[in-house]
Amino acid sequence: MAQDVIFVMDDLAQIKPIKDTTFALMLEAQRRGLAVHYADESDLRLDGGTCRARLRKVRLHDRAEGWFEVEDRADRALGEGDLILMRCDPPVDDAYIYATMMLDRAAASGARVVNQPEALRNFNEKLAITRFPDLIAATIVTSDPDQLRNFVARHGKTVVKPLDGMGGRGIFMAMQQDPNLNVILETLTEHGTSPAMAQEFLPRIADGDNRVLIVHGQPVPYVLARIPGGSDFRGNLARGGRGQGREINPDERRIAERVGPFLVDHGVAFAGIDVIGDRLTEINVTSPTCVRELDAAFGVNIAGMLFDPILQK
Repeated sequence: MAQDVIFVMDDLAQIKPIKDTTFALMLEAQRRGLAVHYADESDLRLDGGTCRARLRKVRLHDRAEGWFEVEDRADRALGEGDLILMRCDPPVDDAYIYATMMLDRAAASGARVVNQPEALRNFNEKLAITRFPDLIAATIVTSDPDQLRNFVARHGKTVVKPLDGMGGRGIFMAMQQDPNLNVILETLTEHGTSPAMAQEFLPRIADGDNRVLIVHGQPVPYVLARIPGGSDFRGNLARGGRGQGREINPDERRIAERVGPFLVDHGVAFAGIDVIGDRLTEINVTSPTCVRELDAAFGVNIAGMLFDPILQK
C-alpha cells in the first residue's frame, strides 16, 4: 500500500484553495493519514535509470489563506510505496513531456502514477475526442488556413482553437464574413505551420458547457455546467462563466459510459469530459477540475472515489 503521496503540480502557493481540485486530492490524502509531498516538473530528474525528485512534505489547512506549510524537504528516488499524481496544467510542452518520461522510470521502479505517463503523452485533450467520431460535432484539424476557411464557409458560425490550450485561452468565434478571419486563422496555425482545430458552433452552449468527471471509468452522478457570462461565448470559469451543479442527464451519462472504459483501458483513472448538449467536445486528462464545486454543491467526496480503489490495491 502507498505510504507517500506525491503531487507533481504547479506552484502550490499560487492556487485558489476553494476551487482547486489538486488541493482537494491533497486534503483527502492527508485525511487518510498519508504523507503528502509536492514537487514541480523542474524538481524531477533522472540519475542513470532512476527517477529522483526534490520533495516538500506539506501540512495542509482547508482555508483561504495560509493553506499549507512545508514540514520537511527531501531529495530521494521515487518508486515502490509511492503514489504519484501528475497534476501539472497544460500546455503539454517539452517540459511536461520530459516529466512524464521521467515518471515512466518511477513507475518502472514500483511507483503508481495517476494518470499513467504514457496516457498523458498520448491523449491530447482536443484531439482525443476524434476517437469517438459519432459523439462529436463536425470537426477539422489542420495546419492549412484555406481548409479552415472552407470549413467556416460550410458550417457558418464556428469555434476555432489551438490544440494545447486550457481555460478558454486562444479560442475564437469565427464566421465567414468576419474581416479578421484570415488573421485569426494565420495566428492559430502560425502561418500554416501548426495544426489548429475548428468545430461547428453548438448553440446549446447557452445552457452550459458541462464538465462530467469520470473516476475509474465511471461518471460522477453530478456535473458542473459552465454557463457563458455576459457577452462571452465561452463557458470556461476562467473566462467569466458561471458554474451550476446539476444531476447528470441521460446524454451525458451515455457519452461518459462510452468514454469511461476506453480511458481505463489506456491508463486514465481520472478525467473530465466536456459535453455541450449531446456532443462531446473535450477529454481532459492532465488536470481535470470542478471537484471542489461539486463536493460543495452535493455533499459528495470525489477525491475519495479516486483514492478508494487505488489504496485497496
